[in-house]
Amino acid sequence: MPLLWYMCNNGTCCDVRLRKSNVVVVQYRDEGYLVLDGLLSPEECDALRDRMSEITEQMDVPEHCRTQFSTDHDEQLKKQMQGNADYFITSGDKIRFFFEKGVFDDKGEFIVPKEHSLNKIGHALHAYEPLFKAVTHSPKVQSLVKKLGLIYPVILQSMYIFKQPGIGGEVTPHQDATFLYTQPLGRVIGVWIALEDATLENGCLWFIPGSHNDGITRQMVRTPKGTFPLTDFIGREKIHDDKLFIPVPVKKGGAVLIHGEVVHRSAANTSDASRHVYTFHIMESQNTIWSPENWLQPTEELPFPSLYT
Repeated sequence: MPLLWYMCNNGTCCDVRLRKSNVVVVQYRDEGYLVLDGLLSPEECDALRDRMSEITEQMDVPEHCRTQFSTDHDEQLKKQMQGNADYFITSGDKIRFFFEKGVFDDKGEFIVPKEHSLNKIGHALHAYEPLFKAVTHSPKVQSLVKKLGLIYPVILQSMYIFKQPGIGGEVTPHQDATFLYTQPLGRVIGVWIALEDATLENGCLWFIPGSHNDGITRQMVRTPKGTFPLTDFIGREKIHDDKLFIPVPVKKGGAVLIHGEVVHRSAANTSDASRHVYTFHIMESQNTIWSPENWLQPTEELPFPSLYT
């Protein structure tokens, strides 16, 4: 059952159950994820969605999405793939736009309303957008992370995920540590905030409880400079028994804490309701090595910022 999570004005926890026990830490460590109702108010959710509508309205579509039709299909596909890969791998210190499949025609023009075309926007909303920055560094989040025992947490990345009605794609079973690898493992936490109700119909998360205790079998790495593709995988994702997955619906304003090694997924959104989410990843930086092979790297423009500042 989801935990109720209420915060006082000074950022301290007001839920007596949480003060009397260490249930947050215990459940998170046992199952690898934790649901917290009411992390954001409905008004805070609406403000984030309104700001994202403004960003979407003003966005410049990246050039690789505007690739003109070529009779040489292989050449066209190669240009699109290379452009998309470079656009992605250099997005850690920027705000960039990533689209659902099939939303552009051969001339790079929208065939759906552009506000319904996006898969996600990332990966530095927490650094450059004041509303998203305020939520990421909020006393609520800081208090929660301190309860989990993090000493020097830093913010790795942030994303706004749309899960568009009717076309929002499936996210296959995976572990975040595959893409955000650390030594030792277990240093990365995802904070996944539902800005609308996340339901069985519109693509809520599903987890395998306890799967974070089994390690990882796959790691995404950068390939040597000058080669293509720009990233590759070492190892393979395990085949997971569908019967082990448990659905985790979340009400608007609720959040899910996600251990970096827990196996999770979400189904395609075949409903007529979107499932907007703001999510970001935090790493305990004390005595942690961030892999230089990860696709995401800190830059001079944007070192990984401290959560507590």
